[in-house]
Amino acid sequence: MKKIVLFALMALWGAAAAVAQNVQLHYDFGHALYDELKDSRAKLTTTVEMFKPDKWGSTFFFVDMDYADNEVKSAYWEIARELKFWEGPLSIHAEYDGGLNYIKDAYLAGLTYSWNSRDFSKGFTVSPMYKYICSNPTPNNFQLTVTWYLHFGKGKFSFTGFADFWREEHTDINGNPHDYVFLAEPQFWVNLNKFSGIDKDFNLSIGTEWELSSNFAVMDGWYLNPTLALKWSF
Repeated sequence: MKKIVLFALMALWGAAAAVAQNVQLHYDFGHALYDELKDSRAKLTTTVEMFKPDKWGSTFFFVDMDYADNEVKSAYWEIARELKFWEGPLSIHAEYDGGLNYIKDAYLAGLTYSWNSRDFSKGFTVSPMYKYICSNPTPNNFQLTVTWYLHFGKGKFSFTGFADFWREEHTDINGNPHDYVFLAEPQFWVNLNKFSGIDKDFNLSIGTEWELSSNFAVMDGWYLNPTLALKWSF
């Protein structure tokens, strides 16, 4: 459900060497907005993210877990490696995606272009990739990923997110065939430790995510699924 939000931090390789981690809890309203999703879409999702740069590039991973009554309903994870032995905005990208239920293992490789402002208050990445989807009728595919971040209000507010467009032959819950998928998840956060009177080590953020998708997973057509979220950064 969530995607690489910290992925944009790879633009900071030359400016920071610290590990960045966070845990998110999302309450999803999609089950209440669409009758066809009321029984299949989880109400709660947790996300764990970690980003760590090093002298050869950076490593990023995240794990999503969706919860039903008294059990984990589904799980998904991605791990990505950026390789960069030179100065400049380009890096080599390698990635693995996998999960439960309708999710097929996928291996991706390509390039990433990164840009950030001088004060690192905003930036974006663009990654065109080859995507091999295991057990798919047409396993050889492509994916284009864009990520962004924007911190404003002296760090009080953050607007981050990603957009993916990829080719994957699949059918929706009604048996209709599809060849392409679009998924975007912009997030908006209010960072409480940036407000006066709140301890700087109280790293809690309150925010929301808006999942905009077309033919994603077993869904047919366009959907907009908002969440209410909490995030603790380490």
